[in-house]
Amino acid sequence: MLIHPWDAATDETEWREWLARHDFGQIAANGLPGEPPLVQPAHFRYEEEPGPYGRVLTHLARPNPLWPALEANPRVLLSVVDDYAYVPGTWTAPEGAPSGHGTPTSYYAAVQLHCVARVVDDPAEKAELLNRQVGHFQPGGGTARVVPGEAPFGRMLPGIRGLVLEVTEVRAKFKYAGNKTPEVQRRVAERLAERAGPGDLAARAHQLRRLAAETGG
Repeated sequence: MLIHPWDAATDETEWREWLARHDFGQIAANGLPGEPPLVQPAHFRYEEEPGPYGRVLTHLARPNPLWPALEANPRVLLSVVDDYAYVPGTWTAPEGAPSGHGTPTSYYAAVQLHCVARVVDDPAEKAELLNRQVGHFQPGGGTARVVPGEAPFGRMLPGIRGLVLEVTEVRAKFKYAGNKTPEVQRRVAERLAERAGPGDLAARAHQLRRLAAETGG
């Protein structure tokens, strides 16, 4: 992923806070020889420890084609993208230029976690992984805990495999026209507020937040 200096995270806190609000992404793994890469959408739980970048917990069905690829090469990438919006060129023209001279662009936030995958087949560890995942998505409870050999989910454990992704590197991008003048950025922010389509207000919030950090207000 190309990251221009003006699109980079301002600090580690920016991407950590953003990632803490997200729990769905795509796991990309190298395919077997002669095959294309594999991309698996998945819900996940991100944990900030252990290590400097933490880890990711998820699980997949045992027949998933990802497993042979992970056995051949455990290095994977988890890609999370959100808060995206299309920005028409008529919004981005420089001050004093015809609106038709503006460049259409995309706004988005993206965090890519470079990871080393570890497959979990031990029933007790797998149950704990699942319980931690459910605890993230259902903090209020309501679903029975997974216990190996016990109802209602124990008999289902053999049908899935757990996956722990140890994060070794993080690449974060917040593409919100940081290379444009404050005047152009504020104009785009106004247009996003007016349009208020899917993703527009979240993109606008990022742009104004980063603009305020850059200009001091």
